Amino acid sequence: MEGDIAGIIKEEGSNGVPQESKPDLTNGCSAHKTGTNGITSECHNPKDQVNGSSALKSVPISALKQNGLLQSLTAGRENHEKEEVSPEILQAQEQWEALECIQPAFSEDSTGHTPLISFNEALQHFQTTDLSEYMKNIQPTVRRTGLAAITHFLFGPPRLHRELLQERDLVFAIAQCSLDNSQKVHTRVLQTIYKRLTGSRVDCPRYGPHWEALGFQGTDPATDLRGTGFLGLMHTLYLVMDPETLQLARDIYKLSQHTTQNFPFCLMSINITRIALHALRDECLTKECNRRQQVVGVLNDFYVATFLQLYQIWKTQCKTISDSGFVLKEVEMFAKKNPKQLLRRLEGFLHERRAGGGGLVPETPSQNPSPRSSQLGPSATRSSGKEMNFIGVCELPPEMEGEARLI
Repeated sequence: MEGDIAGIIKEEGSNGVPQESKPDLTNGCSAHKTGTNGITSECHNPKDQVNGSSALKSVPISALKQNGLLQSLTAGRENHEKEEVSPEILQAQEQWEALECIQPAFSEDSTGHTPLISFNEALQHFQTTDLSEYMKNIQPTVRRTGLAAITHFLFGPPRLHRELLQERDLVFAIAQCSLDNSQKVHTRVLQTIYKRLTGSRVDCPRYGPHWEALGFQGTDPATDLRGTGFLGLMHTLYLVMDPETLQLARDIYKLSQHTTQNFPFCLMSINITRIALHALRDECLTKECNRRQQVVGVLNDFYVATFLQLYQIWKTQCKTISDSGFVLKEVEMFAKKNPKQLLRRLEGFLHERRAGGGGLVPETPSQNPSPRSSQLGPSATRSSGKEMNFIGVCELPPEMEGEARLI
């Protein structure tokens, strides 16, 4: 084999490179014989021998290109390939090369993994959004006239600090906003609530019966936000995203799935938001807001504390969906009269949870069962929950405020 190659190279000497011997082309080997094209025919280094043949890899590519026989073989091969490749194949190859240049672009919705959103990020969205149109329709305080106004001024709660008025108005403006599918933040809030409650890692459809399983009245959560607006979802988001209240949220959600004590979780959460808005409008939280120099944080804690109160009553007194109206009214009256006590109970509950305790303290405003609870057994079905309709704070005339409405 080696002799044949040497013979071929000798015959093509006229097309070869200069015949001087170049030691550096042999990778350190002593060249005993130099061919007509400057290619070493012998090398005693065993590392450069493959299957007993001489190692041609030490020769520069430029030298091989100048070899006449190799040039003719290369040209013949290229001509042969050109004859075999059809125009259709060339066109297909060009299209494939063009496709390789295209970068795949996947939106968050198409991947099915929309990132979770925190409460602060969602709140910042509303803080940077123009809500002037909603500000025109808000009613941040109860309108009082005559003797009621004088009595409230003399003996009522202190006025909210001026630097907190804008934050308070923002809360009521959010309560006027509806769910907008074109707003990415809105859909992320929905997806986050669904994932945190169910443990799912993939997105769910915007419409469907899975929302009923979460405790909405239908396949579209937007229909349940007429009274509290987007604030109803914001409070639920806070409940499931705060690490200290996430377990409480799941405990309440688990109770809502009970065979006899079931209730619509999200719908109940929205009604708790309505109670919190009433308390803020009635200035029941003004003293605490002034003390902490914030409104949103106080309202969030008051919402969680009120929901905890309802959860403890519902669980310890074995309430059913038929008792919902009485329980809500009872919880609202207690929460508005004792906001400070309610917030302390929440603080104690979370402290006990952090210490490793169960955290379920059966402290309730009244240990007496609701009027109908002794007459109706624990046989209420889940279908009763779908008939619950809550009227929110934005739809109530001022004279009707202060009571929970459930129709």
